[in-house]
Amino acid sequence: MTDTTDRRAVLADAAITVLARSGLRGLTHRAVDQAAGLPEGSCSNLFRTREALLTGTVDRLAERDSGELPSRALELGSIEQVAELLCTLMTRWLGPDRKRMLARYELALESTRRPELRRALADSGARFRALAAELLAGLGAPDAEARALGFVGCVDGLMFDQLAGAGADSLDAGQLRETLTVLLGAFTVR
Repeated sequence: MTDTTDRRAVLADAAITVLARSGLRGLTHRAVDQAAGLPEGSCSNLFRTREALLTGTVDRLAERDSGELPSRALELGSIEQVAELLCTLMTRWLGPDRKRMLARYELALESTRRPELRRALADSGARFRALAAELLAGLGAPDAEARALGFVGCVDGLMFDQLAGAGADSLDAGQLRETLTVLLGAFTVR
């Protein structure tokens, strides 16, 4: 990895932190420089425009997310095993990596007004829908590709509910695992 690539990653990670803490209104090149602990102008040097910064942040989110998905995921043979894997990931995304999910939702809302950002998010989301289709197919779901769209939507809604506090209570790991098991069962039924 080159120094520029390393610096891009550091700045994009800092942008994730700024988005989670301050939302899109607080996302400026200067705020990202400060969050990264880099000299003023570092962010605008590598991400010349706000659009470039937003797209770079989406790319970094996708890079970090795909690096977390275990390679063994497609080898899992039971609903319970897949539910356990998803529960582990979601527990991390709702806890220690919460800021990544908050940043993702900020970017998703902004993408409704920015076609370039929409495309970057769609490309990133396509990888997860493809993985979900493979997981569902491995569990015997008919028309797994079509069902993956609904499954990812349900999981995303569950994540949003837990992050935004729209639900009455937060789910503990056991409740989350059971919810995922029920969802997987519903999406794999013939």
